[in-house]
Amino acid sequence: MKLVFNLDKVKVTEFGVGREDATGQSFVLLPVDFGVQSALREMVEATWNAMQSDGGKPAPYQPSEKHAATEYLYLPLKDELATTLRDLHQAANLEIHVNALDEPADVFCYFARLRDDKQRYLTALRRATQFKGTLKKKNRLVRMLDDTLQIIEDKVFKLDNDFDLLVDSTFLHILRPSGFEFAGRLQQAILDAVPGNIEVVQQDIVFVDFDSIQEYALKHPRAARYLASIRGQAETKNIDRNALRRLCKSTGVEITNVNGKITIAAGHEMGFLEVLDRRRYELELVKGQPERFKASSRTKLT
Repeated sequence: MKLVFNLDKVKVTEFGVGREDATGQSFVLLPVDFGVQSALREMVEATWNAMQSDGGKPAPYQPSEKHAATEYLYLPLKDELATTLRDLHQAANLEIHVNALDEPADVFCYFARLRDDKQRYLTALRRATQFKGTLKKKNRLVRMLDDTLQIIEDKVFKLDNDFDLLVDSTFLHILRPSGFEFAGRLQQAILDAVPGNIEVVQQDIVFVDFDSIQEYALKHPRAARYLASIRGQAETKNIDRNALRRLCKSTGVEITNVNGKITIAAGHEMGFLEVLDRRRYELELVKGQPERFKASSRTKLT
């Protein structure tokens, strides 16, 4: 996958932080000198190089998957799960706040915004863990001044070696899925999306009563993630009613028929979502001894 940006023709580099306090979440810019700008560009290049280390062929981000700590994934910028980062990337007039680091505890991420020679923008973001790490009281930072080592009394912030993700005009390029989920406030976004996801899936599978699934998913983030994945895969069209009933029966998901619709028994909501997400299956390698399995991850074979 290519980056819709020219890293060799960067004309402008900006630095900012994401802050969260009693008034809510906000993103602001801070003025930085040429040295910091250069360091930020080096971090962006290191991030992109890390993404290319596995051949530069990312897998799509799927909220139901258990992704590795470091794994190159992508998500279309227009996706609902990209809303927070899309808004940051497309923000036209971010406020400049010179005192944004006065309360380090409020900083949850930092970011760079780059502009190339074709006026294209690239946003790079990192969760602010190491960035704030040097502020802990147990740290004793020193520097050489007048041939003498002295304690640094000022607040010191440490940049990381790379970013968690990059955003161009088309995609989110994700290097650390956990950093993306944290900065994008994904858990709440996925829970908020439950009614809309139910509506879309219901249109494809009209013979299923999804009321209990919606009620369950609104209270259980993992179920909400499966539901988001089911919608995102767009593989619910043309599901056969009888085939669905057979798969539920063979994999231990209890369903009943109420007023002509398949209704999921209490306690089996997660199992039904796993069926729709292609995670429950049955094998019979030994004749007469069927075995049921649940996949922690799934990759379609070609």
